[in-house]
Amino acid sequence: MPPTTSLRALQVKIPRRIHGRRFASHGAPQYNEPTGWLFGEKPLPPGQKRVKDEWENIWYVGMFGSMAMAAVLLYYKPDTSIQTWALKEAKDRMEARGDKYKYEPTSA
Repeated sequence: MPPTTSLRALQVKIPRRIHGRRFASHGAPQYNEPTGWLFGEKPLPPGQKRVKDEWENIWYVGMFGSMAMAAVLLYYKPDTSIQTWALKEAKDRMEARGDKYKYEPTSA
């Protein structure tokens, strides 16, 4: 005796019309038209001084401070090259054998 489920119940339902939805698009892209002014700021009238935003000083201190710190750390970085290690190892082995590792010319 065949099972009681019909083939129609087992069919996958495919929508007749698939909508092209864009869920995370949030509309058309925004575009700022070029104005010809540097950073989009109009020049101030003579005698006026530009007012900085509150984040600008923090950015300058963070950017140039981190560059200065990186320069100091790179200057004092230990020498871990293979050549330095090999030279020290060769000097130690020659001293252990009793050889001189430094060249000293003999006078004639």
